[in-house]
Amino acid sequence: MVAPEKLTTIVSTKGQVILPSAIRKRRDWGAGTRLQVEDTPEGVLLTQARAFAETRPEDVFGSLPHRGKPKTLEEMDAGVLAEARRRHARD
Repeated sequence: MVAPEKLTTIVSTKGQVILPSAIRKRRDWGAGTRLQVEDTPEGVLLTQARAFAETRPEDVFGSLPHRGKPKTLEEMDAGVLAEARRRHARD
């Protein structure tokens, strides 16, 4: 197994660290990329932060107001199919 490339950087007086270009390119981390920082026993771990907080269906179920009787699965399937056909015809 090949040892990973060892790159170095310097912490600025403002506490900023510049990630080497090779790492940024390999990870596709452009300017403005949000990184999650975790302090581990082995060192500091940087991972790309999620764009949105993780949610579960029960966290958002019923969050949109609805008037009228609930739709059946058949009605929902028909609505999705109709919209797909409408979008396909437009393309």
